[in-house]
Amino acid sequence: MKLTRSSYQHKILLICNLWIVPTKDVFHDAVRHALEKEQWTITDDPLFLRFGGVDMYIDLAAEHLMSAEKNGEKIAIEIKSFIGVSATTEFSTALGQFLKYQLALEEEQPDCILYLAIPLDAERSFFTLELPRRLVEKYGVNLIVYEPEEEAIVKWQNRRVSTNNSRYFN
Repeated sequence: MKLTRSSYQHKILLICNLWIVPTKDVFHDAVRHALEKEQWTITDDPLFLRFGGVDMYIDLAAEHLMSAEKNGEKIAIEIKSFIGVSATTEFSTALGQFLKYQLALEEEQPDCILYLAIPLDAERSFFTLELPRRLVEKYGVNLIVYEPEEEAIVKWQNRRVSTNNSRYFN
């Protein structure tokens, strides 16, 4: 059996009973609490996916039950704070993650809708600029705009409307 560097590292982690999970965003808990306030049930924190030979961790997955007879809506949320030095750099990273996660979810969990969660300040100061606005439109990035101090969701913006999530269309 040929061991690649990544499979070797994975075996060492398993032997040592270690599991590496990316660090949580500074506003992770605020978004989680905001979703719970809106009656979402957190199903994964984080949501682990393996696709195309790559392990991925999306910050949260949640389900909202419509009624006892119907299947619930399923969402995955990648949370970003946009408190760093460069909003452009943070956006580039976030967009790349979103596109990677979107492809993986389309293949592995097609009933799950991916959202990028951004703070209200970032929406007002950065996402109104032409470049980020056009990229969000072009790549169908679904947004959750949140207020971190109030732990509240201010707006849902869904670019990929289906019958399951039409109530969030903006």
